[in-house]
Amino acid sequence: MAKDSPLSTEEIREAADLFFESFAVIRTGMPDGSTTEDTLKVLEYVAKLAIKMRIDREREKLSRFGFSKKEEAVA
Repeated sequence: MAKDSPLSTEEIREAADLFFESFAVIRTGMPDGSTTEDTLKVLEYVAKLAIKMRIDREREKLSRFGFSKKEEAVA
């Protein structure tokens, strides 16, 4: 399917399910009185943190197998 074609109802439903599940996780950790905007801001931050954590885990896995290129100090 081309990236310019309209999204199907199923694609929208799948994305909405993922979004609202993530939103609910963040919402439960928010203090009383937090607005939806506050929750969305925290969700954005947490998503960025999760991506960073994923990248770090992948790098750690690769380094265990000797694929990590570490710069050696020049004396």
